[in-house]
Amino acid sequence: MASLRQRLTIRIFSGSRPPRRRAMAPLARRERAAILVGSIPAWPGMVRAAMRRMPVIMEEETARFCQSRQSRCGAVWTAEHCFACHCTGMDTREPFRRHWIFVNVWPKSVVDVENEVQMKEIVNSCIGTKFSNRWNDKMVEMALQAVLTVARSKTPGSGTKSGQTMEVDIKRYAKVEKIPGGEIADSVVLKGVMFNKDTTHSKMRRRIENPRILLLDCPLEYKKGESQTNVEITNTDDWNTMLRMEEEYVENMCMEIIAFQPDIVITEKGVSDLAQHYLAKANITAFRRLRKTDNNRIARATGATIVSRTDEIQESDIGNGCGLFHMDKIGDEWFCFLDECKDPKACTIVLRGGSKDVLNEIERNLHDAMEVVRNVVYDPKLLPGGGATEMAVAMGIRRAGLKVEGVQQRPFLAVGEAMEVIPRTLAQNCGVSVIRTVTQLRAKHAAAYDEWEKNSKESGVVPPASDFGINGTTGVLVSMEELGIWEPFSVKVQTIKTAIESACMILRIDDIVSGSKKSQR
Repeated sequence: MASLRQRLTIRIFSGSRPPRRRAMAPLARRERAAILVGSIPAWPGMVRAAMRRMPVIMEEETARFCQSRQSRCGAVWTAEHCFACHCTGMDTREPFRRHWIFVNVWPKSVVDVENEVQMKEIVNSCIGTKFSNRWNDKMVEMALQAVLTVARSKTPGSGTKSGQTMEVDIKRYAKVEKIPGGEIADSVVLKGVMFNKDTTHSKMRRRIENPRILLLDCPLEYKKGESQTNVEITNTDDWNTMLRMEEEYVENMCMEIIAFQPDIVITEKGVSDLAQHYLAKANITAFRRLRKTDNNRIARATGATIVSRTDEIQESDIGNGCGLFHMDKIGDEWFCFLDECKDPKACTIVLRGGSKDVLNEIERNLHDAMEVVRNVVYDPKLLPGGGATEMAVAMGIRRAGLKVEGVQQRPFLAVGEAMEVIPRTLAQNCGVSVIRTVTQLRAKHAAAYDEWEKNSKESGVVPPASDFGINGTTGVLVSMEELGIWEPFSVKVQTIKTAIESACMILRIDDIVSGSKKSQR
């Protein structure tokens, strides 16, 4: 069970700053502090109260505390670094002094993102109360399919955090197209890209199997000068010469494209009438003025490379990953589909609905579901919901505070109280007795903590913590694993980061200077 354990580290910085104004002297005499809590949720109001009561933690006591503990990995917690646990130790540099507490919680084992049943349970707990709960299965299936299509392995040097092997960018590569009409059940996730464009010429093909796709970032028309130019024409031959030069320029660009025999040409700029003629004559379908974002998604889905000049086209720039190209008319508009891609790393989600308001609401619900899947794929670890994680952390912090004497217990108790805000709020929303429910939940986690301390000291084996939480419907204490209520681990991390950073920012304010504009008489 040791592999299921996740250490959560609470960093507590304390220090003092001289007052800038006489009015700030009482606050400066107390120790100004900042608490940085890693991977556990807290709320700014309670944390600020804890910060104001934070005493000075002496360096000698910190070093003695760290060196007196043995880590589970067999290394000694020193004042510098534990390389086996990847925990940074004490930093005695002024003006801050650092004190460490180690709290153990047990997240669910690493989630298998390929396990569709398990992933559906996770997402269902997120959108079960949304507007689209009637089509839960459809929304969950679409969210899973879209995120897993976009996800790809991390490339070296990509800048992602160590230990995270997946890159998931649903904002850029998973686009939602809302088309009024039809039913919500008609919504689908395409293994490719769809965009709202018609062909530039009416005689161009509208259905191609296994097309060769060329993407351009240049106009297929005569290049205009950068500055205004005046040309004086004295006879008809000069006029014909200029027209012939423009035609030859466009013809050369088209011949450079035709030499590679693409089936589809897509450019972000314009296509002249003459270029349309040459391309249609060569049986090539062309699209113009496509968005840059759509062009990037097509390149990622089909394996094509965007080219900036026609004379720089290479065979490797042609995309062969699309299985089927077809044009469909939905309502009064034509839509282009690049579907059945072999290994698409971009997708389009087509939403259908009776009205724009319904489509907007479905889009918001689908976005929430996709974010949940994205968080799990990005960091496949889960924690029990229903206030179980918060109560477990609160219990660990309180027990750690009992080992500290004097006023130094106050921040421990304050942060522990802040952790219980979530289970207390859940009980209050259910209409049950808040005091009785929270007390029972605290007792269950206390028993699990006692068992953990006993077993860890005797055999070094860490048993799973209590996963009991509050059922949001009935208010009864139940096992979150049996109920299937889980929360992504990365969400907890981001929650506490945001809360603590906000609290630290507020506490660093020494004074507020406000000014008002003088009223004009």
